[in-house]
Order: sequence, then C-alpha cells, then structure tokens
Amino acid sequence: MDHSLHFLAPPAARPVETEPARARLLGRRDLPALMELEREKWTDVQAASEDQLRERIDAHPELAIGAFCTRTGRLLASLFMRPIADDFYRHVQTWDDCVSAPLPDQSSTLFGISLSSRNCEGVTALLNYFWPIALKRGWRHIYLGSPVPGLRDWRETHPERPIDDYVHATRRGMPLDPQLRYYRSRGFTKIVCAKPRYFPHERSLDYGAILRGTVPLSTLAPLWAALPESCVRRVTRALSSLL
Repeated sequence: MDHSLHFLAPPAARPVETEPARARLLGRRDLPALMELEREKWTDVQAASEDQLRERIDAHPELAIGAFCTRTGRLLASLFMRPIADDFYRHVQTWDDCVSAPLPDQSSTLFGISLSSRNCEGVTALLNYFWPIALKRGWRHIYLGSPVPGLRDWRETHPERPIDDYVHATRRGMPLDPQLRYYRSRGFTKIVCAKPRYFPHERSLDYGAILRGTVPLSTLAPLWAALPESCVRRVTRALSSLL
C-alpha cells in the first residue's frame, strides 16, 4: 500500500467524551499535534508523514484547518482540502489521482484530502469555521472519497449483483453502508459514483465512493462576495443551529 494513502474517511463513529472546540487555520507549529493525531487514528500505511502534512499546509494554508479543545489546547480534529476541477470525478480513478490532479484555472469545487478526528465536537467546529470562508471565497461543492466497509459482507451474499446496487442502497432513507450513512449525516448527501481500485481497503474490496456536499447558501455567491467576511461569519453563526 502506498504510504501516501490518506483519505477523508474516519473510522466508524464511536461514543466519545464531549470537549468544547474552537477551530482555526493550521500552521507548521501544529505539526507535532498533527502527527500525534495521525498515529492515534490511522495505521502506519494510512497515516500521513510529517513531510506530507507540511506540504499540505504550505500548498493551501487557507484550506488546512484544525479544531482544538478550548480547555486543554488538545487537537481534536484536522481537515485538509485542495481545489480541483468541477468535473474531476469523470477523469480520475484513484485517491492519488485526486490529490495530484492539476490545479484548475477556475473552479468552485474542493476535494477533501483528509479528515482525522478524535471528537465529534471537533468535526462540527471545523465545518462551522469553514462555512463562512467557503461562502466568501465562492466555494460551492466539497467532494470526498469514502470507503464502503459493508461491501465485502454484502458481496458474499449478493455475488452477481452490481456494486452500485450496494453503494446506492438505502434503509429508512439513509445509506445502507455505515460509512456512507455517517457522511450523509455530515451533509455529503450526493453519491456521485463508485470507483474500483480507488484505494486499498479490504472491507471495501478496494472500492471508493465519491461523495459530494454542497456548501449551504452557496447559490447566493454574489451576495457573500460583496459582504465583509466578519458579516458573513455572523450570519452563518446565527444560522448554524437551524441548518
């Protein structure tokens, strides 16, 4: 497995202690805390190296975000993104393709390289922090690649059915797969496609599902561009409990 493999797909959620969180942009000074989080949440072959984390921060500092406990300063979650062409999913096969794709001249689309979290409050803080930034900068869609960890077991009892049947299967209006269900609850409501050989993941049979989330209120892009970022942040803070 390529050591650089590190995708936006945290393990299935488990009950965790709630910690108050505040998000901010990451810098090189945060590398020790980032490495600690990587070692805790990922295997040796999944975890990003310090050099890779530094490269992500340097390449797109405005798209590298961390959430920290307001009591202890402990890093609770990290998120790395990069701009990508609006139709990138038509031309890629693997996670590496997404991460190494040429930067577009113009795009309203981001690709989620990595989300690592030890706390659900941290993830919420990341998303709330980035919402006004996304509106102000004109970002509309965020894509990510997710494993489908229930696929292997499903395939054993449905050997002749297309993989897409499982990826798009629902129960009570939510995805059947637990990881896709988790992302649906986080706003990634569109399952765009499934890619074979997307990344090595045994329970997913190496498949990855490309998901899309739409930034709330991003259709009003001209309005947000005209307003000061402080005003946009006040608006999203007021609306965050309603959306």
